[in-house]
Amino acid sequence: MSQESRSPSSIASDAFPSTLAVGDLVFIRVRALPFRWVARATDSWTNHVGIVVDVNGDEPIVAESRFPKSCKTPLSRFIGRSEGARVAVTRLTPELDEQQRRRIRAAAERRLGIIYDTSFNLRSRRQFCSRFVREVIGEATGIEIGDVETFAALLSRQPDSPLLFWRVWYFGRIPWRRETVSPASVLRSPSTVTLFDGVAGQTAGDGMAP
Repeated sequence: MSQESRSPSSIASDAFPSTLAVGDLVFIRVRALPFRWVARATDSWTNHVGIVVDVNGDEPIVAESRFPKSCKTPLSRFIGRSEGARVAVTRLTPELDEQQRRRIRAAAERRLGIIYDTSFNLRSRRQFCSRFVREVIGEATGIEIGDVETFAALLSRQPDSPLLFWRVWYFGRIPWRRETVSPASVLRSPSTVTLFDGVAGQTAGDGMAP
């Protein structure tokens, strides 16, 4: 098991960033089985990511691609869906200016209401979480985060990971040449710095899948 995959020690809730900014990325681990297999395939604890798009209200708002359609979610509810309240927050470096933050908000708004892509296809007309944040940041700043890779490349790094689930998920035929991008590769992006990675002191939310 990699260091990233291990459960962290409990971190006091006051260690969570007191001030988030538009463009910050928030990573969680949702409980639904398909997304737990995503985490296993990428040798990571995380399987879902969203991007902060508003910090002017009572709490930050996170834009995310989740089932059934991409939407905006209050931060507390977003974190409340995470197994064990595990959460990480990363920030682009150098930090964004106000014009770039406005572009982040606009790019996210244009992608709201798009149906979730359960096939994780980077070239489809639908969306999934890591593609959503990658495209929003890319359009707004020109910065590319996350690694584009084929299913063959992704799954080959975990040779001991059973392929039965993925064969069932793809109705018997894994699309080996299909390109995708994973939450794990977005988390590991060299274009970001980690503000927090641990257990946040949040109340449990609705437990729904992304």
